[in-house]
Parts: sequence; C-alpha cells; structure tokens
Amino acid sequence: MRRRLLIAIAAGVPLAAAVYLPTASAETQTPASATPLNCAEVPVKAPSGTKVESVTAVRDAGGTIKGTGLLGGEATGVPAFCKVTVTVTHPGEGDHAKISTWLPEKGWNGRFQALGGSAYLAGDNGVGMGNAVKSGYAATTTDAGVGDALDVSWALKSDGTVNTTPLKNFSYRSQHEAAVVGKQVVASVYAKRAAYSYFTGCSTGGREGYAEAQRYPDDYDGILADAPAVNWDEFEVATLWPQVVMNNEKTYPTGCELDAFTNAAVKACDTLDGAKDGLVNDPSRCDFDPRRLIGTKVVCDGKELTITAADASVVRKIWDGPRTASGKKLWSGVPITADLKGLAGSTTTPDGTVVGAPFPVPQFWVTNWLKKDPSFDISKITYSEFTRLFKQSQAEYDKVIGTDDPDLSGFRASGGKLLTWHGQDDQYIPTQGTVEYRKQVERELGGAKKVDDFYRVFLAPGTSHCGLNGQDGSADGLAALTSWVEHGKAPKTLPATLIAADGKPVQRNLCRYPEVPRYKGHGALDAATSFRCAVPSRH
Repeated sequence: MRRRLLIAIAAGVPLAAAVYLPTASAETQTPASATPLNCAEVPVKAPSGTKVESVTAVRDAGGTIKGTGLLGGEATGVPAFCKVTVTVTHPGEGDHAKISTWLPEKGWNGRFQALGGSAYLAGDNGVGMGNAVKSGYAATTTDAGVGDALDVSWALKSDGTVNTTPLKNFSYRSQHEAAVVGKQVVASVYAKRAAYSYFTGCSTGGREGYAEAQRYPDDYDGILADAPAVNWDEFEVATLWPQVVMNNEKTYPTGCELDAFTNAAVKACDTLDGAKDGLVNDPSRCDFDPRRLIGTKVVCDGKELTITAADASVVRKIWDGPRTASGKKLWSGVPITADLKGLAGSTTTPDGTVVGAPFPVPQFWVTNWLKKDPSFDISKITYSEFTRLFKQSQAEYDKVIGTDDPDLSGFRASGGKLLTWHGQDDQYIPTQGTVEYRKQVERELGGAKKVDDFYRVFLAPGTSHCGLNGQDGSADGLAALTSWVEHGKAPKTLPATLIAADGKPVQRNLCRYPEVPRYKGHGALDAATSFRCAVPSRH
C-alpha cells in the first residue's frame, strides 16, 4: 500500500521529465547571448500586497538534481544555471513563501515556464525544474509557504481554526505572485523579457493552472493543465466515498477481487471502439454490471476467494459515485476502468481484522479542513454524515479552492491557450469532473466551437492519474501548446503512447473532446493511423 501511494502521489510532478524534454518546437527561439549572466544582485519589486523579505542568487553547476521530499526522483544532465530564490510575505499575515527561479547559463530558448505542484505540495520538487532548464526554459516554482506533498501541519491554527493565509496561498495567490516575480527575475538576469510564458502542471498543478486562467488571465500565454484537481471542494470529499461505502457495508474486497471487477469491465467494454485492443475509448459508456461476477473464483496470494453479492454491491456503489440518502447524485464515481485499489484500499490489522486504508489526500481534507480535528476517525462516517460533509465543503471552500469558475472570457480575451489531457482511468480524480467543467465553459461562452478556439481537452484511454507523464504512457502536451501559442496551430489530436491491457505500448492520437478514437476496421492495433476520431453514439 505504501509503495502504491508513493507511485500515485509521484505521478503528478517528478515524472514530468517525459513532458518537458526538448522538442523541435522548444528550440525555435534564438538562444540568449553567451555573455555571463547577472547572477549576483537581482532587484525584485514586491508583487501587490506583498513584501520581499530576501533575495539570493547563486550559480548552480547543474548535473544531477535530486528531487526533494516524498516525491523524490531525479533529473540528470542538467546544464549550469543561475538559481534565484525570493522570499515574500503578506504583511500582517505571518507567512513566508519562497519563489525559486532557475535560469540556464547558456542556450536559453527565450521562454518562461512556471511549474505547479502535487497533492498538498504547491510547487515542483526540483525534478521538473531541472528538466525545464535542460530543455532551455527559464523555470519558476513556489512553495506557497506550505509543506511537502502529504504535510498538512499548516492547515489549522493552535486554537483549532482554519489557517486561512496558507490556504489562500496554496489555492491561488502564490502562483500569481510567482508569475510576477519569476518574470522580473528573467528580465533582470537576461536583460530582456521572455518572449512567451507558460504554466505546466498535473493534478494539483493542473488545478493551479486553471486557477491562473480563471483569476489571473494575463499571467500566461499558454497553460498545460493535466488531470486537473478542479472542483476541489467537491471531488476531495467524493474520493473518500469508497471508504465510506466499505465501512458502512462492512465489506472490504481484497485487491485481487477489486482487480477482477476492473479487468472484467475492461474486457466487456473493450470493443466499444471497434477493436479488441485492451483499451476502452469511453468508460462513461461502459455499462458492465459487477453483479455478473458473483460466485466467480479469484486466486489471491495462493488462496481461492469467491466474489460475493456484498462485494459486487460495494463496487457498484463505488462506480456509481456518492449519493444522498434519498438517491440524489453528488459526484462522479471512480471510472469503471480505473484501478479501484487507490481509493478502496484496505489492510489487515495484527488481530486479523480488515479495515479501510484511505488515500491520505481526501482523508486529510476531511479531518483537517472539515472536521478541524486531525485525529478524527473517518471510518465512523455514516452515509448521512458524508452528505453533510460534502455540502459543508462546498459551502466553506468553493470560493477559495473550488477552481471551477466557467467564465474564462478574460483568458480568451488575453489571447491565452489552455490545453488539458486527462486519463480515462484516473483512479484519484474522476475524469468526468473535467468533462463537466468543459461543458460548463461551453454553456458560459457560447458553445463548443468558440471554446475550442482557446481551450481544448483530450481524454486518454487506459491512462491512470497523470499517467502520460511517464507512468502510464507519454504525450508531449507542451510541444502541442507551444505550437498553438506561437504558430497558431491548434491541436486537432494529441499524439501519445498508451499502455494496453497486456502491458505493451501502442500509438494513439488522443481525440479532442467530445470525440473518441474509433478503429477504422483495418490496420495494426498498435498504430495510431488505424484509428479515427469520432463523436460517440448516444447511450
């Protein structure tokens, strides 16, 4: 469980190497002069509402950059760079947020890239920064004055009330200040402004990208915001639902049994795209009934288990998603083709009792920000209390961290471009949340065609949370975004390498929402050219 957790959390940030490697489009700018950089005294004007506490500038020889904290990882072959660290505070609020900007000593491509965070980590842990520098970018990130990926010690004050300053920083404020400071540093060190500015992130980083588009539409020319944790106040509570179901039903399917349900769903819906290729092109249309597995034998750790009606009922509720006691749907469930073990994990205590093993991110949100009691036992949450917590989260936190304002007219007017990919098998952030947000933007701004002019979403079959960052395939969203921003070439598809059910890589062109891949009826199943994009038929 621990290893699985680390891999899942890590998917959001340090594996960004696959996204931020150099591409042809990333090398079109004229490199900056080889004149020695001004990496000594870097003047910084404090962003509005802040005070600059300190500025340090040092030369870093590069080489191998080790990722800090829980996420770890490393970036290798990083060229020498100037490392500028600016600490800012909001007078009277007692916070201290660090903004770090790394500027390649040679070969700057003229671009500025800011990097987002993962889970409760507000910014990059060094790996994405190193790879951005390696690709020729001047890169910026901020810690927002909070902690590591699973550090929520900043959530509450000593009197048990919510610490609103770091929450505001984590939610949106620090990313904007990082944009302002980072651009100043670039202009000062290189004696010229960046030609283009980009924001990149996945998960929490994806949410931060959407926050930028919604609140500060002039900060970036392009935003790559993948598997975005938008609707935070809702989906964070919703992703505790699998634990609530198991605890209330007193039924904890084993990991092997959970996998049996997922594998059966994939097998049943595999041919929706016309090809038996181990990839389900549109899980939202998969209507596999888990009750079909009742009585099925599963071998797990040498033991033969029989799937029960209670197991099937639990899985059915998890796939369906949280509902009120009267049956009103609150949020989307875990995608039917996604790994259930991430949110429906369980463990056996020394005395042989099976108990739930909740994913820490939603668990901490409920215990700290809703219950305001880090020691609260989430296994005691009833169905009715779950509904109350869901509505409480909406009421208390939507305005600060919901990141679901569909009015992107300011970003459109600024000329910005927003690009998102989201895995169809995302086990932590329901893909349908991104789909629903996109629909809301269409309703707000006059339809799909107008929205496509500046905001496009690509859904990736068979792909887990932040998986295209190298965990579960790959895609170069940044290359597509730079081509769109700098050359006006809007991406019709997003080339990707996906991993089929048999573990083998296949090439696919991800389709622009609402289209999905469909087999042409001939051609190799691992070739992108064998598929076309088509609007799915009605249910």
